[in-house]
Amino acid sequence: MLIVLTAALVLVAGCSGRTASEGEEDQGGGSASPTSDIASGFGDIPVACQGGSMSTEPTQGVSADEIRVGVFSDVGFNKNSEFVDAAEVFTSWCNDLGGINGRKVVANIRDSKLTETRKQMMAACGEDFALVGGGSALDGLGVKERVNCLLPSLPAQVAQLTSAGSDLEISADPSQVPGYDPFFGFRQWLMTDAYPESAKAVGIINGDSPVTKILGEQAVESTEAAGGTFVYNDLYPAMGVSDWTPYAQTMKSKGVKGLIFYGEFGQLAKLESVLTGMDYKLDWIDANNNAYGQQFAELAGTSAGYQHNYVDLGGNLPLSSGAAPMKQLTTLWEKYAPGKQLTLPAVRAMSAWLLFATSAAACGDDLTRTCLYDTAKAQSAWTGGGLHAPVNLTQPTPPSGCFNVEQLTPEGWVKADFMPDNGPFRCNVPAYKYTKDYGKPLTLADVGKSMNDVK
Repeated sequence: MLIVLTAALVLVAGCSGRTASEGEEDQGGGSASPTSDIASGFGDIPVACQGGSMSTEPTQGVSADEIRVGVFSDVGFNKNSEFVDAAEVFTSWCNDLGGINGRKVVANIRDSKLTETRKQMMAACGEDFALVGGGSALDGLGVKERVNCLLPSLPAQVAQLTSAGSDLEISADPSQVPGYDPFFGFRQWLMTDAYPESAKAVGIINGDSPVTKILGEQAVESTEAAGGTFVYNDLYPAMGVSDWTPYAQTMKSKGVKGLIFYGEFGQLAKLESVLTGMDYKLDWIDANNNAYGQQFAELAGTSAGYQHNYVDLGGNLPLSSGAAPMKQLTTLWEKYAPGKQLTLPAVRAMSAWLLFATSAAACGDDLTRTCLYDTAKAQSAWTGGGLHAPVNLTQPTPPSGCFNVEQLTPEGWVKADFMPDNGPFRCNVPAYKYTKDYGKPLTLADVGKSMNDVK
């Protein structure tokens, strides 16, 4: 059972792969004093937080003085504090600015420790107003409890099929739309524009667990729809491989030119080391955006310059972007989380926090779950202040299909030549809807309730 659960954690993109060196859990509410060097707005959001005077206690978790929200994280298992860090940064900054209409924002860290999602969800159901800016690898274990207790969720990421797109959940991330492949345009670009010959010889390898097997099935379906032909499809033990030589030899013997990898990026680095040692260069490797960061760049070693590693950021700005919103986010991290690394999942978390704050502020004194949900859902072009491509939350499907690609070089991750047509993104590839049934998200009707029950 441990092997399956560990795989579920390390093989969901953005859910793990970073280590405790990036910072341990900190549940404090922030100690920075108010200053004038941090703007009250963010990107193109004029005012994110501000003071005020509220007088009511309209619902659970909301008083005249504060708003209590839950933040899910597997930090107790993977020692990866990025969602905790994002909560610390946002709440510290927001509260320094006066809170949300004067209400202090308090983040209750819900450490699901991989296997305790349901336990933490039950606690959240009894205390929190909403869930914001978090995620857990086995989020499906708690979705029934969340929907049943009518708890809205604005996550940084979703993982399992029953959770992704479930009722009362609003994902601000442009790449997380259930029923659609977020990597279709990216892989089509790899096979059609970047390396046309690779389409005839695609391979895929992922961890042997129920969760990632579904990811693999989805990747095969959409890649074939994009024109790819698979010559290699394999699984590896979810806990890792001590010697990747047999896998590398098989890939070489089958003539794999493009490889899709689902797994912990440390394992990918080991595989690439063997491939490079065999002097076998693939046209491209889809490392998945779990590998996007300095750690994989260091682990890749000489393979960083030999193999062609690519990741699709799913319409999110690169961490190295010179755009004003990313610069501002970097400044906030330096101020409120010094020494902590800003990661792509943390950027997604910030978009969720901003969506929560602006929606809650619009509700004023009468801040209820219904108002929060309805206000957030009314956003037709949400960008997180400019952190990502626009998302139509009023009608999330079909998604825009916007993507942007980073390539690993010996100097680190850089922008690939993917022919953007909409600012930093490429959006001219229609989103692909899966034709097979991979499962459905949980609804209010599934637990015998409706939006009329939400207060």
